[in-house]
Amino acid sequence: MRAALKFLTLGLAGAIAITSSSRAASPTAPRVPTPYEAPIAMLVDLSSGQTLFAREEDRRFMPASITKVMTTMVAFEWMEQGKLFPQQVMTVRPDTFRAWNRKGSTMYLPHDARITVDELLHGITTVSANDASVVLAEGAAGSVARWSLAMNDTAARLGMADSHFNTPNGWMDDGQTFVTARDLVTLGSAMIQRHPSKYGHFVGKKGLEYNGIRQNNHDPISGVVPGADGIKTGFTNQAGYGFLGSAERNGRRLVMVVAASPRGRERNDAARALIEWGFANFDSRRLFETGERVATARVQDGNVSEIGLVSARPVRLSVPHGRMPKVDLSVRYEGPLRAPIADDEEIARLIVTVDGEQVNTLPLYAERPVSEATVIQRVFNGLWGWAG
Repeated sequence: MRAALKFLTLGLAGAIAITSSSRAASPTAPRVPTPYEAPIAMLVDLSSGQTLFAREEDRRFMPASITKVMTTMVAFEWMEQGKLFPQQVMTVRPDTFRAWNRKGSTMYLPHDARITVDELLHGITTVSANDASVVLAEGAAGSVARWSLAMNDTAARLGMADSHFNTPNGWMDDGQTFVTARDLVTLGSAMIQRHPSKYGHFVGKKGLEYNGIRQNNHDPISGVVPGADGIKTGFTNQAGYGFLGSAERNGRRLVMVVAASPRGRERNDAARALIEWGFANFDSRRLFETGERVATARVQDGNVSEIGLVSARPVRLSVPHGRMPKVDLSVRYEGPLRAPIADDEEIARLIVTVDGEQVNTLPLYAERPVSEATVIQRVFNGLWGWAG
């Protein structure tokens, strides 16, 4: 049975068409030229879900220390699940101290350190501490191998289909650890959206002092680009220079990747240019607020005959500055819906199309729960449906 076709007027030029379907295509976005060059680059407006720019976004590369973002993400997830605690104390194994003492970027952990998870994570996110990454992995999971399994499990759950992690810190491993720009944007976006308070607590700090040693964060955009707050640089001779970063201005958050730059200065210049270009050349338009009704859907055997469909977050659209593109919105679901329906149950998808090209798809939920109809309600619903 097909759901009815309906149209609503929007503030932007467009219409909402409700059709019955169980699948929606993956969102895509037009490629737009930028005023700089970088071998691998991607820029996404997290507020709208749209890709603003992409170059070689599915090309695999070695992330170097950007790997530590996944170590941080696993720690955030485990803290949320009660498997890891910020004030949990960990110690440095003798063989770990011998292997990682002063090796690359470190916190300079002493051999007899007793250090909390909170301190380790600040070392990882702020000064890219290789030693802290291994101590955290061994203390939380029992071994680097088991922690790497957790990293790959998390990557799979997030949909990072072209990534693999072999170490907690991204130290050179002959290409066994690899990612894509698309997957890194997925990872950074998930960290920001799923763990906003932890992200704010650990990411984007200017520096760290531990054991009497003061070190600065080498993030190229924080403190330089307004609204920037990280996320992580990376460099090895094998990988070149890369960066996963984010900034927020006036309710818009952009997430970006630049990678495989031959020199640090080129990486830094590219990162700043790309994110500034995104803010300067695109406007953010509001379509719906959180909880605002997007459309309605027919309900079968429920205590109501139709239900409003709402989004769990604001629905916004990124459009090139000064343009008013043709915007089409379609809500797709298998209809009519059958009761009972919970208010936190995804029951439809909002498909956003700009100038004939799909740019985003978002889940929609019932604006309130729907219970099964009583006998009398079924009679009235049947009469209403017959009359309609």
